[in-house]
Amino acid sequence: MTHVDFEIGIIGGGPAGSALASYMAQAGHSCIVLEQEHFPRPHVGEALVPSSNRVFQDLGLMEQINQQFRKKYGSAWASPWFGPAYTRFAEREQPGVDHSYTFHVDRAAFDLLLLQHARKSGATVIEGARVRKVDFAETNQPRIDYTVEGQESSVSVRLVVDASGRKTLLGNQFKLRIQDEVFDQYAIHTWFEGYDRSALVNHQATYEDEFTFIYFLPLPNSWIWQIPITDTITSVGVITQKQHFAKNRAEREAFFWNCIESSPHLAAALRNAQQIRPFTDEGDYSYAMRHISGDNFLLIGDAARFVDPIFSTGVSIALNSARFASQDILQAFAHNDFSKASFKTYENTIRRGTQNWYDLITLYYRLNTVFVSFAQDDRYRSDLIKLLQGDVYDDETPIVLELMKNYVREVEEDKQNYMHALLGDLTARAFSPAF
Repeated sequence: MTHVDFEIGIIGGGPAGSALASYMAQAGHSCIVLEQEHFPRPHVGEALVPSSNRVFQDLGLMEQINQQFRKKYGSAWASPWFGPAYTRFAEREQPGVDHSYTFHVDRAAFDLLLLQHARKSGATVIEGARVRKVDFAETNQPRIDYTVEGQESSVSVRLVVDASGRKTLLGNQFKLRIQDEVFDQYAIHTWFEGYDRSALVNHQATYEDEFTFIYFLPLPNSWIWQIPITDTITSVGVITQKQHFAKNRAEREAFFWNCIESSPHLAAALRNAQQIRPFTDEGDYSYAMRHISGDNFLLIGDAARFVDPIFSTGVSIALNSARFASQDILQAFAHNDFSKASFKTYENTIRRGTQNWYDLITLYYRLNTVFVSFAQDDRYRSDLIKLLQGDVYDDETPIVLELMKNYVREVEEDKQNYMHALLGDLTARAFSPAF
């Protein structure tokens, strides 16, 4: 076997990279994690879905996470036209998941926990390591070139795993990245201390504090998230299309407050709370890759695909991509075969799951009232909760998605249907193949 410094080189120490490093180190394989930043550091994506629990259980992290972070029992959606509509994870037993809840997390603390666990599991972790490129010239011995505090270095490995997040290092190096022409959302978000969370639903008796809340705005294809981080700290963000997003920071902050003002109760409550973090904005969320594996490399997490933040898919996909990738990687080592064909199961699984997420999100943007209708219908509620739990990887096209697509098609074609006027314009090519 060719001599290398490490068997696996992982670019990025976020949830995907850290989880995979723990899987591999616990299986006895040497791996190095090269993380550009120094942890802890803040990050968006603070609400999880229950399928993430399988990874925590695999890695021996469930008890620690259970003690450290706030529980999330479900999600809720509301708008000026409906709601709140609740979906509770406990309504459906989830195979392989021991808890009927997941978590709201401070990503700085959560990501640090995962990275520290990778270290404890035996992975070598270097923070402040800026990867410049990966050289695949040497057969079965790619070299990762990086710098730490201005000092150049390199490491040889058998397998390179790109977990660089939305930086998509290998995606850019190989020109694999395809920007989504339909979803072009931008976000501006911050944290508030002492905010009355029930204000979002006008203090209705049905308000439940342990839920992620999504509130649709009158502005087309725009919405607010509300995520409880601690008993007193709440993450609030506004998502909108690129065309509505202001060009400079002052205008963006004004845009945030203008959106909040569309719900007077919410606006009053936030004005009475204390903003404890500066506004952060980011965009160009949605993209895919032409392929997410090749000879001696694969992409996981956001480096492989990002759809849209509305159903809290990001961290779940990151963690589950590490789980699925680890299975193919172990087989690759068992057969000493690191060709693209060795990662076929992983690639097919992730593409299937992310496409199902994409279809669900497309439906919601196209006609969010149909989502609420299906969620409140006992015939379909359990199947819809299955998707919201993150179990999207098994079926090529879940039946409930097909039924929802058919319903939306009927609304699109019938201008006399009272819902026709509620159709969103973001996804006019709603059911064309995404990529």
